[in-house]
Amino acid sequence: MRRALVPAGSGLLAAAAAVALAELLATAVRPQAAPIVAVGAAVIDGTPTPVKEYAVRTFGTYDKPLLIGVIGLVLALLAAGIGILARRRPVLGLFGPLALGVVGAAAALTRPDARPPDALPALTGAVVAALLWRFVPLPGRPDPGRGTGPTRRTLIRNAVAVLTGTVLAGTGAVLLRRAGAQDAGRSRAAVRLPAPVSPAPPLPPGTAAGFHTRNVDFYRVDTALTVPRLAADSWRLRLHGLVDRPVELDFAALLDRGLIERDITLSCVSGEVGGPYVGTARWLGVSLAPLLRQAGVRAGADQLVARSDEGMTIGTPLATLLDGRDAMLAVGMNGEPLPFTHGFPVRMLTPGVYGYAGSCKWVVDLEVSTFDAFDAYWVRRGWAREAPVKTASRIDRPAPFARLDAGRVTVAGVAWAQHRGIAAVEVSVDGGPWRPAELLPTASTDTWVQWRYVWSAPPGGHSLRVRATDGTGATQPQERRPPFPDGATGWHTVSVSVT
Repeated sequence: MRRALVPAGSGLLAAAAAVALAELLATAVRPQAAPIVAVGAAVIDGTPTPVKEYAVRTFGTYDKPLLIGVIGLVLALLAAGIGILARRRPVLGLFGPLALGVVGAAAALTRPDARPPDALPALTGAVVAALLWRFVPLPGRPDPGRGTGPTRRTLIRNAVAVLTGTVLAGTGAVLLRRAGAQDAGRSRAAVRLPAPVSPAPPLPPGTAAGFHTRNVDFYRVDTALTVPRLAADSWRLRLHGLVDRPVELDFAALLDRGLIERDITLSCVSGEVGGPYVGTARWLGVSLAPLLRQAGVRAGADQLVARSDEGMTIGTPLATLLDGRDAMLAVGMNGEPLPFTHGFPVRMLTPGVYGYAGSCKWVVDLEVSTFDAFDAYWVRRGWAREAPVKTASRIDRPAPFARLDAGRVTVAGVAWAQHRGIAAVEVSVDGGPWRPAELLPTASTDTWVQWRYVWSAPPGGHSLRVRATDGTGATQPQERRPPFPDGATGWHTVSVSVT
């Protein structure tokens, strides 16, 4: 066992040195060029939709740290294996790390926003690992030179030196990224958002607590393995493509256009029936329609392609941006600048459209195009081009499998059909007749509606289900369908026991 553990440890040490150096170089290139992040992003891109949906459904916001951990574990196993095999076949110690470096570089260069320097961190780290294995005697591997070979003290001294360099490089990468994050944090803290020229009206009397989702509780679903941390003073937006007059704006110029404030509910197409991926916030931003009209959209254009700083592309039907709804470039959320996880300094959002087709975070580029000319990220993976939000409803109280006392029980939840509004919510107990629920006051048709129903609960096991009817008179269908390709359908049902 010891004969295998020692060379495996040397392989791990060489790999750790390579990764630490690559991470340090990535801070100078850009964080997305770090090999593990680049490989992780490539894995996300190549993962079949059902597997991706399972990961989101099962692990929620922990899916990204889990992926990074799995990639790190696989890399460690490969490095240990190379160390063991290279003891008998030294050439593997040279070409094994180089092969892994090529994989990392290829992953970085295949990103949508790739630049040639993105390959440098992975390739440089791989070369360093190969050189270490070839020219620096480490425990558990043959002498790369000639003669009687290095002493035990020399081997230990070399291992300590490599380990020290690895720790220094890794620490440097952490400190530099922390400094960058602190700079971005100071930039966000310095932002003073002007008062809106069109403020949102106060919530009507009777709205229940929790109408607005706190920023810290607002759902996050995206593909970014590292959250972009952009500084407001260096942010730029370009509006171009099929327009007569391209527009470029910095953050100050965007704020000078005058801000609107609106209560809007966002929902993710990945959400299962009754799931958590929906939230309501008071957003502050610049109306998109006047900006598009200023640029002069050309005849035949039917899609706006939004690109984020990390390379995501979101395609939105132009018709939904110009039909009078409050589509905006948002800069504020619930009374403060956008949190980094929700798109600081600027994100796009479109009421009534699922996030994957209308709400690009960290947006830096808007291109007026056509659906025939370009398929955005999720469309290339089989999701629908146009993604109007489906009518949905959810039971929040009582919780599934709750144990209740017999008697008067308040059943409550939310329903949403953004840009159409909710006309009615009904509750059925044990498959019995549908009974109307009380709709609480709401802000607009672009927000969810809170509802409640008073139930006289008898002892025993019971099933509660809910359905909603939108402002057009259409009732959400009973048929249970998964989110792919254009949003889940079905009635949310919870089981409870009453004593």
